[in-house]
Amino acid sequence: MPVPEDQAAGDGLDGFTHLDPAGRARMVDVGGKDVTLRRAVARAVILVETATAEALVTGSVSKGDVLAVARVAGIQAAKRTAEMIPMCHPIRLSSVTVDLVVGEDRVDVEAVVEALDRTGVEMEALTACAMAALTVYDMCKALDRSMVVETLRLEEKSGGRSGNWERSST
Repeated sequence: MPVPEDQAAGDGLDGFTHLDPAGRARMVDVGGKDVTLRRAVARAVILVETATAEALVTGSVSKGDVLAVARVAGIQAAKRTAEMIPMCHPIRLSSVTVDLVVGEDRVDVEAVVEALDRTGVEMEALTACAMAALTVYDMCKALDRSMVVETLRLEEKSGGRSGNWERSST
């Protein structure tokens, strides 16, 4: 694959940072970046039947405390993100919180991840939300096969060279 002449040797192919100039996959070198406080917030939604939401609120799901297990699963997943997503850097996380709020027909999941490091924690926050949501699904599937995990998204991030970003409300 030819490399454009105006492309610097360290730049990725056509702006993709995980491809070298020859188009081969690579892990981005973050060695020259400053260590800064990195923070990311991600959210997910699980649509559930009303009876499932009630079982979650009352703690009557036969498999146990679904929300507690989902929190732990999310935290554990954030810590292991680099093992699951091939180009992610291992990051020394300083804080991970996963909160689940049960509504009438949904469970809202929010993960907040922080680290003092050279690269962001967006993937860790997204992975925490995804795993917490999947844990709710797994533990409730005998009650509700119609559940839908949806709206997994990054809400905000801060730190690093690219600065702060927040999802607009529109």
